[in-house]
This record gives sequence, structure tokens and C-alpha cells, in this order.
Amino acid sequence: MKKKDLNYFVSAYKELLKNGDIQVAYAELVKYVQKLKTTFSKDLGHAYSFGNVFQGYMDYTYFYLSDDYLKNKKLKLGLVFNHNDVRFEAWLLGQTKDVQEKYWKLLKSTKWINGSEMPQYSIFEVTLVDNPDFNDLDALTENIKNKLIFVAKDISASIQLVD
Repeated sequence: MKKKDLNYFVSAYKELLKNGDIQVAYAELVKYVQKLKTTFSKDLGHAYSFGNVFQGYMDYTYFYLSDDYLKNKKLKLGLVFNHNDVRFEAWLLGQTKDVQEKYWKLLKSTKWINGSEMPQYSIFEVTLVDNPDFNDLDALTENIKNKLIFVAKDISASIQLVD
């Protein structure tokens, strides 16, 4: 079987771009994540600080959030839209690779880590909303926010037990 070269991929990319749907979908998804960050900053700004929205490479769109407890541990959460799986996730991240490895090892025996290898970009990843309904953005926003708050508290409690 012949290896696909860059021309093959560029041709496939060009075909997908022709009708314009992919550009609209991507732009609307990024805009929605930006709206989530704005809404969460307003609603949760008393407890969390928020970073900028990063668009990624059509793989992940995300922003960081952290409270004083996580900051003191050199940790933060990422609220991530996973484009490939079309779902919202929460990622626990460390400021450095060393911090990530430390907490991956510490949390290995908890419900959060269910593999023998640390993820490439995070300590672990949790699905918040699978198959989101983008036709009711207000309900989706509340669902993501409520699940994120619950998961963030649960993660902090787990860290306290192992640290």
C-alpha cells in the first residue's frame, strides 16, 4: 500500500473546504467555547481565575481555570472541547512536565487514572459532556458548568487525600 503524501491530504482538505460547512462549524464551536469562558468568568470568577481561549489545531479548543488550592499545587484545569470526539472534557494539568508526572503517580491509585500511561498533554482527562446538544446552548452551558464544578471539587478532594 502506497503511503499518502501531503498532496493527497491537501486535496482532501480542499474538498472539505469547498462547501463551507467545516469553516462555519469550526468558527461556531470556537465562538461557543469563548462564550463558555466569558460566562464561567462571570459566574465563577469569585472562586476561579481563567486563562485565554486557545483554538488548537482543529483538535482541541480550550481554556484554563484554577483556584487558589490548585495554584498552590502548581496545577490547573483545562476545559477542553475535543473536536475529534465532539465532546467537552476537563483535564488536570501541571505547570511543568515534572509536576504532571508527580501528580500522575500520586493519583494512579484513584478513580481518575485508568491506564498505565500518562496522557500526552495532561495528568488525566474526564469527559464532562458526550454528544452535546448544540441546539440548546443555554442548557448545554449550565450542564457543562455544573459538571465542571462537581469534578473540580472531586479532583481537589482526591489530591488532598494523596498529597
